Amino acid sequence: MRDRRYNPRMNAPVSELIELLSLERLEDDLFRGQSRDIGTKYVFGGQVLGQALSAAQATMTQPRAAHSLHAYFLRAGDIEAPIVYHVDRTRDGGSFSVRRVTAVQHGKVIFFCAASFQKEEPGAEHQLSMPEVPMPEDLEPPPAIPPERLAQLPTMVQRWLNRAGPFEFRHVYPRDELNPPKRPPYQQVWFRLAAPVGDSPELHRALLAYASDFHLLGTATFPHGISYYQPNVQMASLDHALWFHRSFRADDWLLYSIDSPSAQGARGLARGLIYDRNGRLVASTAQEGMIRVLPEAATR
Repeated sequence: MRDRRYNPRMNAPVSELIELLSLERLEDDLFRGQSRDIGTKYVFGGQVLGQALSAAQATMTQPRAAHSLHAYFLRAGDIEAPIVYHVDRTRDGGSFSVRRVTAVQHGKVIFFCAASFQKEEPGAEHQLSMPEVPMPEDLEPPPAIPPERLAQLPTMVQRWLNRAGPFEFRHVYPRDELNPPKRPPYQQVWFRLAAPVGDSPELHRALLAYASDFHLLGTATFPHGISYYQPNVQMASLDHALWFHRSFRADDWLLYSIDSPSAQGARGLARGLIYDRNGRLVASTAQEGMIRVLPEAATR
């Protein structure tokens, strides 16, 4: 197994992501976050999810862990402008707490979510078994795209594909996103943070919220032989749900097992189960998003 000791130069994207999730506190329940251009046209949805959860966690005054988050994306986020997060302390009960987070840019709400927290307590347990797939060490990292092929793509797509991101991914069934074949709507992807970080459970939950937006909606495009990188395809997250089941580390390998039960009306639905390498189900996700295929004349 390769050495994962911290290297500031090698892991600059990880340090940048940690900083991105560390919001500036303006008032008790008011926070400000910055954005990063990672090659997407607008603010990456996972960034807003992670920052909103970070804001909600920062208002907790009791030892309670987030167990669910339900969010709606209302407007595209501006990469060049900060995002202000207002947290409403909706309820603090005997066992559960609820926080409602509203994200604002340029005076308009772009996102809101509700997050629920629970104090630790015992109870009945069961889970679905992890799919039988190769371990991440037995899979190759995604190959680099040849420079001549990369040069033919739009500048935005080049930035997305050519960047060194904070997460590593290993696909069990790799797909050529630039020339996608038609496939059944499911996939399994191993992922982990590219460098080890501290032990804060709140940080690892915010990191998982960020990463949970990768690959999820794209699974709904598989049966149609299309992808986000094609100029006539428009895709955007509409909502996102995330449930935390068990403790985990985002800097150790996690398996994202995703399927898409339906696509219709220019929308697609995708669901995901996230396991640690020992087969423990640590989180579940669901997302519906817009998927439009435009006439070729419209893209010109």
